[in-house]
Amino acid sequence: MLRIEPASLLDLPGAYRVCVGTADRGDDASHLHGDPDLLGHVYVGPYLARGAGTQLVVVDAVGVCGYLLSTDDTDAHHAWAEAHWWPALRARYADPEAEPSDAWLVRQIHLPPRPPAEVVARYPAHLHVDLLARARGAGLGRVLIERLLGELQGRGVRGVHLGVDPANANAIGFYRHLGFADLQLLPDELVMGLRLRT
Repeated sequence: MLRIEPASLLDLPGAYRVCVGTADRGDDASHLHGDPDLLGHVYVGPYLARGAGTQLVVVDAVGVCGYLLSTDDTDAHHAWAEAHWWPALRARYADPEAEPSDAWLVRQIHLPPRPPAEVVARYPAHLHVDLLARARGAGLGRVLIERLLGELQGRGVRGVHLGVDPANANAIGFYRHLGFADLQLLPDELVMGLRLRT
């Protein structure tokens, strides 16, 4: 039995496992990383620690098997993370080259990537959604995103964006089916967006 629940800090370990368990184009990326927590530190932790916006987890009898993490205001999220999330991680991971397989993640801790300003101006919210294999096929991705879109509209947010691996054709097709449009193709990311109001 799969259920969707509001996320809390108690879900952090499970959400970290989902993050690394889906990071290789939807498959487990544990074998690609020397430190399995780094992906979670970058892509999960700031959302659950800040607790703003819509944060949801998918839970089954085993534990957390998926999540949707978001922020209504990308600029405010980055400012909060700069003040409260990154400093301790920068002290812990001072040398990006200490673990070569994870150097690119450590560099993101020191220089967090920012979406293009013109994207944030029109699509100020952003989201991350990941589901382990055992949570797929039940339509939960659509349910999570539709719930988020309803909440964003209720809070008066103008638009939402996300980034997806340009090689992940399934994910791109899924988001296009939900109405997301291609906004910018960056070297390692396709930025997609959906307007919620004019």
